[in-house]
Amino acid sequence: MKSVHLSPAARRTILVAATAVVAIALGSLWLARERAANGTLRLYGNVDIREVDLAFRQPGRVAEMAFDEGDVVAAGTRMATLDAQPYRDALAAASAAVRIAQAELDKLRCGLRPQEITQAQESLNQALAVAFDAEREFRRQTDLLSVGLSTQRTMDAARAARDQADARVKAARAALSQATEGFRREDIAAGEARLAAAEASRAQAATALADTELLAPSAGTVIARVREPGSMVASLSTVYTLSLGAPVYVRAYVGERDLGRVVPGAQVRVFSDSSTKVYRGQIGFVSPRAEFTPKTVETSELRTDLVYRLRIVIAESDAALRQGMPVTIELDVQPNAP
Repeated sequence: MKSVHLSPAARRTILVAATAVVAIALGSLWLARERAANGTLRLYGNVDIREVDLAFRQPGRVAEMAFDEGDVVAAGTRMATLDAQPYRDALAAASAAVRIAQAELDKLRCGLRPQEITQAQESLNQALAVAFDAEREFRRQTDLLSVGLSTQRTMDAARAARDQADARVKAARAALSQATEGFRREDIAAGEARLAAAEASRAQAATALADTELLAPSAGTVIARVREPGSMVASLSTVYTLSLGAPVYVRAYVGERDLGRVVPGAQVRVFSDSSTKVYRGQIGFVSPRAEFTPKTVETSELRTDLVYRLRIVIAESDAALRQGMPVTIELDVQPNAP
């Protein structure tokens, strides 16, 4: 291999270039150390947007699917409906059962009608009249027997007739008392319980009818439309998957050496590779349990360390932050923090 001979001017040029490179490297190292000394802690994580699987609580036939994938919905928006006719019929039947139970309870509380009480009173008067006649006949036969003008058999028959008349008087008095006092408290309590059960069944039917409409629990974006109109679905069968618009979280990790610098409520700055926008966030949760660094954390110095999971809440997010997107987090800490 031939040796290369450089002129003094070329050697000076190379020496100056090498010196500049070393100076730039030292300057970069100094800037990095200066930044660390100024108290900026850099972490890495991923956007963690929550998703919700939406389903009907009742089974039935899907009547309407109002949105497609990618549509943005507001909280409370009706997204899908079931055929509600079977549930309307069930509610009508439950309402009729409530009316029947209410009428029966009203009957128990009001007692018998005045005409029925009058009828019981007249039955008592009739029994009293019969008893008075039976008592008079018994006494007459007793007197006749004492003088030999009647037989023992005739007197025994008169006594039996008198006793039967007295029994009918007692029965008539009890019937009149019952008619006057009304039904027993236990019967009224049973009627009230039947009415409460009927009302509960009606409330269940009303809830089932309301459940034929599927409402968005919060604002978000439809990321999956699973069913189509006409499909038969079981209860709790997913029909939509909704990506919630807010809040947007960032899942990040901090090493044990820097754990003391990270506290809930601290303000952070969040950066993504796809935008120059700086997002403001707040640390909302620091896991009390250590875990091994997940594969999503790509910094070389944390790959073999135990780390603690953070949850960062983004105050004002936008559509640029998407599920799983890697982000960088910067946190201002005290320069002398441990």
